[in-house]
Amino acid sequence: MTWRDIVDQIAWLRATTYEVEELTGGLTNVNLKVTHPGGTCVVRVAQPGSELLAIDRDHEHHNSVAAATAGVGAGVIDYLPDAGLMVVEYVDGRTFTDDDLRSGDHLGRVAAAVRQLHGGPRFEGDFDMFTLQPTYLSIVTERGFRLPHRYLDFAPQVERIRRAFAVRAEPTVPCNNDLLAGNLIDDGAKIWLIDYEYSGNNEATFELGNLWSEAGLTLDQLEELMAAYDGAVHRHRVARARLWGLMAKYGWTLWGSIQDSVSTFDFDFWGWAMEKYDRAVAEFDGPDFDRLLDEAAGDA
Repeated sequence: MTWRDIVDQIAWLRATTYEVEELTGGLTNVNLKVTHPGGTCVVRVAQPGSELLAIDRDHEHHNSVAAATAGVGAGVIDYLPDAGLMVVEYVDGRTFTDDDLRSGDHLGRVAAAVRQLHGGPRFEGDFDMFTLQPTYLSIVTERGFRLPHRYLDFAPQVERIRRAFAVRAEPTVPCNNDLLAGNLIDDGAKIWLIDYEYSGNNEATFELGNLWSEAGLTLDQLEELMAAYDGAVHRHRVARARLWGLMAKYGWTLWGSIQDSVSTFDFDFWGWAMEKYDRAVAEFDGPDFDRLLDEAAGDA
């Protein structure tokens, strides 16, 4: 089936003259930029196997609409669940790279956009890496997918993080949960947050810690990001974000293992997973782990 065959499933586009361009960057979707007489849109094409990654397409649609209502997500134009298609507005701007975030020039604006999302309408569904990680692990072990050396050895550390977080539970807010640099677009006036496949209500510190981890920001930049979001540096919040960033690396490692086994994309998913896992191991084994647990459970 060609891209045009796929786009032709959308009745109102089929009735027009349009041009299709495949966009780069997606690892669980194919994103097609469609230019038609009325403007430009993006057709998101779900790929087989995404159900193993705990992606709920109905939640993605609902939450994309909510993010647009919050003013930071692209507007949703159409949704064809049986065809695995969602049509959203095309955001004309510059897609961020890790280097853009590492420069530090945009962290305040990024924090403002994240706060705007978190202050918007409640999402459908919840996202909890303490639940998702064992779900991924069951899939990996039951199907005989690749598991990194020592992966299971860190279960006690994960439980320690869970217990530390339980000392002072934080409220959940609508989160994207996948804010890597490529999901931030700067149109010159504002920063848009796109791609709500993993969206759900979650702790704000997961969102920020995951962003810190994905972009490879420094610890000073994490503090800057947290200060911009919270209005001041709070040690327990920074520690919580760091530990969520660690949990994100640990959990997304298994995402990479699943994709390495089932995805048809030409991408080194195992190398991607191991880069995250190696950084997670360094943090589990590192000198700051015990202190971060204490700080996360504190109130300073």
